[in-house]
Amino acid sequence: MLDIKLIRTQPDFVRERLAFRSEEDAAQIPVLLDLDVRHRAGLTRQEQINAEVNTKSKEIGVLMQSGKREEAKELQEAVRALKAESEGLSTQVREDEEALQTILSRLPNLLHESVPPGGEENNIVLRTVGEPRRFSFKPKPHWEIAENLGLIDFARGAKITGSGFVLYRGDGALLERGLVQFMLDMHVTEHGYTEWSTPYFLNRDSITASGHIVKFTPEMYHDTEDDLYALPTAEPALVNIHRGEILDESLLPLDYVAYSPCWRREAGAAGKDTRGLLRVHQFDKVEMVKVTMADRSYDELEKMLQNAIDVIERLGLTYRVLALAAKDVSFAMAKTYDIELHSPGVDRWLEVSSVSNGTDFQSRRGNVRYRAAKDGGKPAFAHLLNGSGTALPRLVAALLETYQQEDGSVELPEVLGPYLRGKTKLG
Repeated sequence: MLDIKLIRTQPDFVRERLAFRSEEDAAQIPVLLDLDVRHRAGLTRQEQINAEVNTKSKEIGVLMQSGKREEAKELQEAVRALKAESEGLSTQVREDEEALQTILSRLPNLLHESVPPGGEENNIVLRTVGEPRRFSFKPKPHWEIAENLGLIDFARGAKITGSGFVLYRGDGALLERGLVQFMLDMHVTEHGYTEWSTPYFLNRDSITASGHIVKFTPEMYHDTEDDLYALPTAEPALVNIHRGEILDESLLPLDYVAYSPCWRREAGAAGKDTRGLLRVHQFDKVEMVKVTMADRSYDELEKMLQNAIDVIERLGLTYRVLALAAKDVSFAMAKTYDIELHSPGVDRWLEVSSVSNGTDFQSRRGNVRYRAAKDGGKPAFAHLLNGSGTALPRLVAALLETYQQEDGSVELPEVLGPYLRGKTKLG
């Protein structure tokens, strides 16, 4: 959620930054400011009325004691009129407050000044590491490899649940589990993250604090009976751990990591990437979250990006890093990097990680603060960051396609051996 004080003091700056995302969002600022002026005027008038009522009530008591009943009656009429005005103001103030909060809750985060304008077509490739593998044979797509080796049963997965749900089998299940453990071990032992195992369902307060309730609701699976949302990623669970808390600055940054299955409807992607693992409704993911001070958050963003890259490099895969343009950055984030893997079987770059700085946007919604030593212990809103470390389906796809052999087998990166019962190949 944006800081209303910032909007009051720098409305042109806020409107300009919002316009990079959407002119419609930018147009809400004058409306918001008019509401804010009326709301604060109403609160001020209520305070004035309360003071007048208190003063007049005391005067009425004095007049009644001195026998001046007619004058007292006049003041009583005035008090009744003031109280009636106050009741009307209470309704207006409450409605204005609700309208203010509605607009504020729907405004996205302000983009960092380094974010390029425009949509996906303006994403900037910052660097490419490695060369796409060249084959002496025609490479197969991952779904053919997986089916031929008995790693994934797509047909039975669709039968027992529906399209977009995957049934891993044998070495396929082992590969999926081994990759999760490999990434968790790396982030915990090498990068210093604390591992959490979170609930797989979140309440409305948690989804609201993370910002997912505003733009992501159509993508989430929702249990209406208990009003619980299935995790779209572990991010909203991790960023709510310290909701409503004030942390000691000496504890920061807090580096958290969690594995979870994730569920997404992919409501806006009907008919796209229906083959294989490129777009599924349930998938595994290792998620990183940082809770840090405001003046360190962009340094921590670069560290988190490198933490995700370390996974890819250890697996020996070709990748590139993109800086996302304004309209491709998600609602709650101020800046985002994407990591994409080259997948030679489909000859495409596949996104496997997004690493983002949400600044104080989610912490304002969730009231996550820390006591800043330099300000005499005054609480300040923490900055929250998140990143995929990484998502599994497209990682598996790129790995199978990159390391496939002409005889149909798949060589495995040496680093995975301890996680796959010593196996060096599949098939």
